[in-house]
Amino acid sequence: MNFNEGEIICIDKPYRMSSFGALAHIRFLISNKLGVKRVKTGHAGTLDPLATGVLILCTGKATKRIDELQAHTKEYTATLQLGATTPSFDKEHTVDHTYPTAHITEELIRETLQKFIGEIQQVPPAYSACKINGHRAYKLMRKGHDVPLKAKTLRVDEIEMTSFDQKTMQLSIRVVCGKGTYIRALARDIGTALGSGAFLTALRRTRVGDIRVENCITLDDFPAWLDQQEIEGVENK
Repeated sequence: MNFNEGEIICIDKPYRMSSFGALAHIRFLISNKLGVKRVKTGHAGTLDPLATGVLILCTGKATKRIDELQAHTKEYTATLQLGATTPSFDKEHTVDHTYPTAHITEELIRETLQKFIGEIQQVPPAYSACKINGHRAYKLMRKGHDVPLKAKTLRVDEIEMTSFDQKTMQLSIRVVCGKGTYIRALARDIGTALGSGAFLTALRRTRVGDIRVENCITLDDFPAWLDQQEIEGVENK
């Protein structure tokens, strides 16, 4: 392997770690292995800290492929709590409103999910990395500023219910979608379309293009994986 010339590394990002945190950890290990201060590294598509799954890292000259890799179709599995909302549309914040759920049935859910297939309009979450006049939206929100975000046209290829618990109002779905889709915002919009509310309790990115999560390396396994590689450009320490 030649990390300076460029390699693509597929990580299974752990829960409660930011995408940048995962990148920084891998970059440190590679740089230390090479005996250099810092190997150029970037990631192709952010995952929220509370999400897990496929995170593609590019090193060296392979960072030029980031835009190409970000454009690939993605697949997610998600669990939604119906009947309530949070400001961030996930468990990062506590519940701010509750809503009736007695009217929600499996049949209503299936009918509602069909409305989200194809080209859809989606307003990104205010607690997101979207930029407003050069500032991250989530940073503005934390400072108490209003964050006016415009709807974007996105593509959802597939969405299906994989399980639903009528007692707990927990809904699990599988989503195949294009670039820029926020599953947190999709959860919000599904809740609204159901005449209730919803927020994410779990999210996992299971595929990016042809890269599946079962073929990714965990952070715990990465040091051993790195030791097994034949690496060019290793300097004597």
